[in-house]
Amino acid sequence: MKKKLVVIGNGMAPGRALETLFKKAPGDFDVTIFNAEPRVNYDRIMLSPVLSGEKTFEDIVIHDDAWYAEHGVTLLKGEKIVHIDREKKTVMSENGVTSPYDHLMIATGSTPIVIPVPGHDKNGVVTYRDLDDVDQMLEAAKKRKNAVVIGGGLLGLEAAAGLQMQGMNVTVLHLMPTLMERQLDPAAGYLLQRAIEDRDIRVITKANTHEILGDDEVTGVALDDGTVIPADIVVMAVGIKPSTAVAEAAGLEIGRGIIVDDAMRTSDPDISAVGECAEHRGMCYGLVAPLYDMAKTLAARLAGDETAAYTGSVTSTKLKVTGIDLFSAGDFAEAPDREEIVLRDAAAGVYKRLVLKDNRIIGVVLYGETKDGAWFFQMMKDGTDVSELRETLIFGQGYAGGAPLDPTAAVAALPDDGEICGCNGICKGDIVSAIAEQGLSTIDDVRAVTKASGSCGSCTGLVEQLLALALGDAYNPAAVQPMCPCTDLGHDDVRRLIVAKELKTIPAVMQELEWKTSCGCAKCRPALNYYLVATWPGEYEDDYQSRFINERVHANIQKDGTYSVIPRMWGGMTTPGELRAIADVAEKFNIPSVKVTGGQRIDLLGVQKEDLPAVWADLNAAGMVSGAAYAKGLRTVKTCVGTDWCRFGTQDSTGLGIKIEKMMWGSWTPHKVKMAVSGCPRNCAEATCKDFGVICVDSGYELHFAGAAGMHIKGTEILCTVATEEEALEYCAATVQLYREQGRYLERIYKWADRVGHDTVRAQIVEDQERRNLLYRRFLYSQKFAQIDPWAERVAGKDWREFTPMSDISRLEAAE
Repeated sequence: MKKKLVVIGNGMAPGRALETLFKKAPGDFDVTIFNAEPRVNYDRIMLSPVLSGEKTFEDIVIHDDAWYAEHGVTLLKGEKIVHIDREKKTVMSENGVTSPYDHLMIATGSTPIVIPVPGHDKNGVVTYRDLDDVDQMLEAAKKRKNAVVIGGGLLGLEAAAGLQMQGMNVTVLHLMPTLMERQLDPAAGYLLQRAIEDRDIRVITKANTHEILGDDEVTGVALDDGTVIPADIVVMAVGIKPSTAVAEAAGLEIGRGIIVDDAMRTSDPDISAVGECAEHRGMCYGLVAPLYDMAKTLAARLAGDETAAYTGSVTSTKLKVTGIDLFSAGDFAEAPDREEIVLRDAAAGVYKRLVLKDNRIIGVVLYGETKDGAWFFQMMKDGTDVSELRETLIFGQGYAGGAPLDPTAAVAALPDDGEICGCNGICKGDIVSAIAEQGLSTIDDVRAVTKASGSCGSCTGLVEQLLALALGDAYNPAAVQPMCPCTDLGHDDVRRLIVAKELKTIPAVMQELEWKTSCGCAKCRPALNYYLVATWPGEYEDDYQSRFINERVHANIQKDGTYSVIPRMWGGMTTPGELRAIADVAEKFNIPSVKVTGGQRIDLLGVQKEDLPAVWADLNAAGMVSGAAYAKGLRTVKTCVGTDWCRFGTQDSTGLGIKIEKMMWGSWTPHKVKMAVSGCPRNCAEATCKDFGVICVDSGYELHFAGAAGMHIKGTEILCTVATEEEALEYCAATVQLYREQGRYLERIYKWADRVGHDTVRAQIVEDQERRNLLYRRFLYSQKFAQIDPWAERVAGKDWREFTPMSDISRLEAAE
């Protein structure tokens, strides 16, 4: 019979405990989770990128609803436990929900400290601990101007950076003389303050808050010295305390936190505690690595391993503010029995300090260059004697022993339990085993299977080194290559930083992201132009000189230097007037060849470049627009005649194809997009080898995606089946919008889908709320479409509104 395991709290520590438990003892426990928050488990340490706009909530979800269902877990959202009856072995929520337990896991986390200054309870005073706090700050950033953050520690600085990225004027107030004084020495604290101030964030140290001003709403903050700082929102980030109230009321032994032994048991052997609420050997931890170690120990104990023990942790710190590299670990206070090794590079903004005692590292502070942090940290945990390395130690692993080593030596020397990904508690052995057992060959593979490098990304280099170490000659460095020789960044990082830093011109991107060339190259400039168009529609002015020649002249250059002009024929349909206009143009400009294309259009071949403006003027006068046969965008929607003429047709395939084409035309995409609509399963329009295809069936519309019929031949994947034409339009628009947002420049839909996973794409499109969010973002793009491409004026304003599936805009605004 299964044992009943009840979990109070649904944070990162209990999540990791359950992951481990399900691996070690699958099917042994009937698990019920009471979560005070109304949502699934997510990565709290990644709230800062959500606040800054670098990630969304969906990006930081650890376990989605499907995970709980897969493991038979009952997750009760929005149910805060208020009572534990140890005698009856039951728990009760504030809504009256009760549950019995055989074993109880308490993971109530911590509570933000609010300093009790006058005005601390006014509207506009918030803490920074969970997603609700982030949502409150994001809402304030939309309507308000000035923010004050009280606390210059890790969370305070991440909150300040996020609010500044959201457009607020931010002031940080810190009581101590230097920032992050618990993690940094004064020299590193000075460099950090300078970097923060360079981001237009005001920093006031030695600042003692006297009062928060305002009537009901916050208007400012007054300091003891009389200084008044305007504020529309005040963020308290001065520390945390373990949440122990429900455990204390149950009579469990409490110190600063809930006291546990090495097995994570409380004073009641049927109750364990894990995470920030737990106190172990007099220590309470607020960083993720110790919490994961606790979780693994508790899971092993529940699975029957009586030897599993948690003996404490040595912790390290990284600041998650884009562009600031900082690493700190251990004890770096000055003392007579200690010595230090220091490296300063003022021009590069690099500062390194190692604190040694008895020839062993006991403290590390790295600023500006942190790649050797894991190496120093491992030696510190292991108590390694560094006598032999003293001369070159400060220069890092690459110069250990006096000469540069192989690049993979930085991780080769780490033991299997050496930490690689601090955000997710992933050690070297986990990654190496996954590479070997599951045949992983790229950074994306490792990220998907182990989660390493999937959060803040600072360990990506170490993961790449492990791939090189594990695969040897089989390792394909091209899988992790930067987007071009002008930068060390990959496509995904460039897109993320364009959003995070609000970069809205190509020169701004190249300056802020430290491009190695002055003007870029033919490979990166078109990519940057697309990313900026897709990210800032209506704000970014499309740089046509950064487009390929075909896109600049709306025609395809041919091998003899002439051009091919293809007018658009919606869904392959045309009229006598359009045919007459094409014939007139062909005769007028002596165009030598006229060909019917495979995409159901007519191609005028051999047009001279100087004739292109006049050719298009005549075609436009006849109501015809560019077929975009050159475009990184929608090319064609191929159709059959459907129910209008065909005796087998089940739906109006031609009409639907025209609606799709007019709805999707003009949305720039990472690569070309071809579509088709077949009126019955005989599939005359060849919908099963297109980027997106529709096959009409008796029950509705079978939707397909991720096919190819060019250099690579690939049949489509089935997305889903829908009942109505309206739904078919919605799913099509959402699929292309997701591709626009996630695809890398010159990456076809089928390659994008292979990279992110077909099931991942399906989940985001088929799930109603996410699809509506995608549709709303596409709607906002479409509103500004005419400002992006002057050719769009031929149809924008009359066609996209008529054929858009997003007619109920108020519903979509609510969905956002």
